[in-house]
Amino acid sequence: MDAAFTPEQSEIRRTLRAALSEGGPPGPPGRDGTASAAGPGYDPGLWARLADGLGLPGLALDEKYGGAGCGITELALASEETGRALAPLPLFATSGLAAPLIAALGTERQRDALLPGIAGGSLTAALCVPGTALATALALTGCDAHGTWAGGGRAGGIQARADGRGGWRLYGEAEQVLDGHSAGLLLVAAHTGGFTRGRALLFLLRTRDADGLRRTRWTALDETRPQARVQLRDTPAELLGDDPGADVPAALAATGRTAAALLAAEAVGVATAALDRTVEHVKDRRQFGRAVGSFQAVKHRLADLYVRVQAARSAAYYAAWDPGEGTLALAQCLEALRSVTGEAIQLHGGIGFTWEHMAHRYFKRAASDELLFGPVHRLRARAAETAGLFAPAAAARVAPAAVVARGSGDGSGAGPGAREAADV
Repeated sequence: MDAAFTPEQSEIRRTLRAALSEGGPPGPPGRDGTASAAGPGYDPGLWARLADGLGLPGLALDEKYGGAGCGITELALASEETGRALAPLPLFATSGLAAPLIAALGTERQRDALLPGIAGGSLTAALCVPGTALATALALTGCDAHGTWAGGGRAGGIQARADGRGGWRLYGEAEQVLDGHSAGLLLVAAHTGGFTRGRALLFLLRTRDADGLRRTRWTALDETRPQARVQLRDTPAELLGDDPGADVPAALAATGRTAAALLAAEAVGVATAALDRTVEHVKDRRQFGRAVGSFQAVKHRLADLYVRVQAARSAAYYAAWDPGEGTLALAQCLEALRSVTGEAIQLHGGIGFTWEHMAHRYFKRAASDELLFGPVHRLRARAAETAGLFAPAAAARVAPAAVVARGSGDGSGAGPGAREAADV
């Protein structure tokens, strides 16, 4: 395996880093009218420049839809740079979640109508799943092949009902929709078919002038990753694709694997920026007549953080090459991000936890991502389950019970005590 980046990939990284550094870091929300505090939650001008000049939203889309024809690796490198700048952009929601689902499940008519707008930056999109089930729907923290997270029966989640004229009506609400308040297109996961024959399907909903749609932006922990509540009341929508029997949970799980790789790369970018700022701070901050960074204890702590970041970066790059490893890479990168941002606050002293300081905002991104897509121990458990690491242990627990059950009917003398032990 050649781990070196191609000249094109290196150029994507360099150009995007330069473009994001021109605007500087995002300002504190609500204080100076910066992009993260504005209505859409991001700077539309910056988004337009990145789309027109760099083709950022369409990096991983096919060229026939106006994309760059690159892959997950290039999009992961872009995600690392947006994480490094802590830039509030709808890149993950649009290009990491919605666009792959449209490309995988949509009809040719739907792809032709939607993907060019996404690639050009004129259309942003968001994945809308009921309640707070995003990590479950993407199969990051568990497997639900039946899509029960979409709701069931007559109540709960989001329900879809055919209107008898070839269309659909949606009812219900979702609590945590990334960039849902500003997206021009919603991909809504809804339950349909009643209780006994129910299934989860995806629906397309153009948000402009949509009847029965109400969107409210939350005051989120991390203002650079906006969230919204989406309420649907008899809202007309279009089925994504032309197959009502499509395996939507499997498509969401496949999208979740690539999304995990993108989130892992993004977390590495945030951790790198937090560590770089901390190193610069301890070089300048003086105590007892010398720089804080000259103390051996501080050097050891920073060295440990550097090793964590580099290990996380290796895991993220491998996941970009093989998205099947995305869940485990995400767990490692989120854990590294939590450690780095926590230490960054400690090494900055009291100023590190003030509202205006970047160390504070790095820490909020770490905490927010783990709440949205984790926690880390559940990500690792899911990765172990997918790899089949739990299967031998399960077989070992079942085997003694099976032996006792066979012995109790063939004269082996296994009495009630043995059967009780087998039951236990």
